[in-house]
Amino acid sequence: MDMRLELIPLPSTEVDRSKAFYIDRVGFLLDHDVQPGNGMRIVQMTPPGSACSIVIGVGMTDGHAYPVNGIHLVVDDLDAARETLLGRGVEVSDVSDMGGGVRYAYFSDPDGNSWALQQIDR
Repeated sequence: MDMRLELIPLPSTEVDRSKAFYIDRVGFLLDHDVQPGNGMRIVQMTPPGSACSIVIGVGMTDGHAYPVNGIHLVVDDLDAARETLLGRGVEVSDVSDMGGGVRYAYFSDPDGNSWALQQIDR
């Protein structure tokens, strides 16, 4: 039995602000921005090269939900990924070397959903 993680809903207090952050600053690709009715809005975005997307919107999650923490974006070159995000205005932590070829840098979106950039030397 296959089980594929393909979509992570994230809380967002301002959909357009979150959409701009993920597309313009982080570099995600826009999959959908639809308003099916009843005040609902669904915005789905995918990191380049990923099989898993995120979704933000109105009328689909609890507006008072706690932020999601520790979502990992695995990259081949952490230093290059970090520099790209910094160049786009994203506040990214310094690189933490965990030993054994595992390195991390961290950032958060405007709603406090937190992300880890992870590089594992294979």
